[in-house]
Amino acid sequence: MKVLVIQPKIGMGDMVIYLPYIHAISKTYNKSISLLVKENSKAKELLAYDKTIDEILILDRNKNRSGSHDGFKGFLKLVDEIKSKKFDKVFIFNSSLRYFLIAKLAGIKKISQYPLFKKKGQNIFITAKIFTEDKLNSVISTQPYLSLDKKEIIEAKNKFSSNLKHICLGLSASGPTKRWDIHNYLNLCEKINDYTPTKFFLAGGKNDRELIKKLLNSKIGNQCQSFENLNIKETLPIIKNCDLYIGNDTGWLHISSALGIKCLAIFVDSPVKAYGKYSKNISIIVPEGETEESTSHDTLGKDKISFEKVFNESIKLIV
Repeated sequence: MKVLVIQPKIGMGDMVIYLPYIHAISKTYNKSISLLVKENSKAKELLAYDKTIDEILILDRNKNRSGSHDGFKGFLKLVDEIKSKKFDKVFIFNSSLRYFLIAKLAGIKKISQYPLFKKKGQNIFITAKIFTEDKLNSVISTQPYLSLDKKEIIEAKNKFSSNLKHICLGLSASGPTKRWDIHNYLNLCEKINDYTPTKFFLAGGKNDRELIKKLLNSKIGNQCQSFENLNIKETLPIIKNCDLYIGNDTGWLHISSALGIKCLAIFVDSPVKAYGKYSKNISIIVPEGETEESTSHDTLGKDKISFEKVFNESIKLIV
């Protein structure tokens, strides 16, 4: 049986969170499967060594509706592309009628999908867990796992100093309201380094260049290394060898969690219940006056995070 999984969410974090259910599907059918995902999921880099994945197909849809799979012509193009693969079964992690019709017209006889038109109020990992467990009739852990090349892990470790702690610092975020201020991170790095000598890996891309520059040009700069010129695949063995992740709710948080390292996640304007509670590796900091239940979209709490709490929790996790 040839199996396709459609996961149309954007972003690395979402891709990582869906991994336990993708792996469970592969295990149930005892074969590698195909994925249809967006380019920004970075699935080709994240899953380069994942033996449960047979092929990654790119879903070209974007916000301005100019992608090759947007509109009616794009709909038909995607139908033809999927039809040519001759899939027998599809799992659709989405409630849209569009993907149901695409699967149907592509000739896929067995279609499993989220309930149609039920997108509102879905919790990303709970909805995926309930859906997959129901379809596979098995209990599935929510903890994701990323496979890496062992040689690359060792090579990265050999570049680490045994006299230092190593922290992956998640400076990036999907928007300014979701990002703890860069000066807080700068002060945090200085204070952690005073406590125990540490090297900081600055997890961000070219869009985060100004933030990264602030740390590189600081007095702690000679103990920082930026990820901005590395591709995602190159960063994975480095993160795998770190002692701790500290940072915003961003894709780097979820990657770090899936690589098995301890994570301290600073949630200021995104739902903890959806993005912070699926992994045993994630510890949570929320704004003063908020709880894990109340911290969500529009919390706007980046100026209400206790610096001392972040520092104290960091020290607890790194020792």
